Amino acid sequence: MSDLEVRQLRYFVAVAEELHFGRAAARLGMAQPPLSRTIRDLERQLGVALFERTTRQVRLTGAGEVLLRDARTALEAVTAAAHRARHAGSATPRLRIALKADIDGGLLPQILDAYGTDPAALPPELILGGFGDQPRALRDGLADVALVLCPMDDRGLDSEPLLTEPVLVAIAATDPLAARTRLCLADLADRNLPNGAPAADGRTAPPPPGATRPASNLSEIFSLVETGSIVFFAPASVARRNPRPGVAYRPVSDLPDCTLAIAWPQDARSPAVAAFVRAACEVAAAHRTQAEPRTPSTTA
Repeated sequence: MSDLEVRQLRYFVAVAEELHFGRAAARLGMAQPPLSRTIRDLERQLGVALFERTTRQVRLTGAGEVLLRDARTALEAVTAAAHRARHAGSATPRLRIALKADIDGGLLPQILDAYGTDPAALPPELILGGFGDQPRALRDGLADVALVLCPMDDRGLDSEPLLTEPVLVAIAATDPLAARTRLCLADLADRNLPNGAPAADGRTAPPPPGATRPASNLSEIFSLVETGSIVFFAPASVARRNPRPGVAYRPVSDLPDCTLAIAWPQDARSPAVAAFVRAACEVAAAHRTQAEPRTPSTTA
């Protein structure tokens, strides 16, 4: 059996994700007949059926499900290899740090200062993205290290927790709920989050596939919160740094805390990555120590 080609895997993944040859062809920017021929050739090459086809639907077989999982991993690896090789060949190498703006627990300036004193440090470059984009940037070779909120998609990644903090709900100051000192998720039953999900679901993770994103940054999000259009779950550190007269922050009793973590590819061997991870862990440990309540000393 000859080796599989990247083109074959890319075509297969498109059909497997769309479960429709016409939509997959449109997504790939090609006609449907050559796409169908490529998939049939791939099935003959492997000696197994990858799809069950009827006049009404297309479904993955068991073999197709296995190939989809491995094909995604293989395509991510190929993409990452190209990006990392291009980055490694740069005349001015940098440490690319992926994060969502303001989602750093307030630690980033201190981490950068500590990292800068390490002999292995490279000039840092911040790669800003949306919620949930950071793990993908690491796997795609577009970033070397990332600050992420957990839970996350940690396939192929290592991570260390840095900071755990409460999550508050940001609501319009004119909202009747703002008159209360503490809420529960059931109180938010008729409110939606920026990604369109019901707030009562308590989702603090990235939005599910296909969810809408009416706001792309915190300024837009808080503007919508002020009008009462949405509510927003904000880590306590974000709430502290974004006081706004039109926004009220309230604790939610049954909303779990969130954890900020440092993540990097499992196969990373860069001294600069190790230096940044080390600096992040040291700064976070010092922050936790300072935040711990001190027990007054007593005398007999």
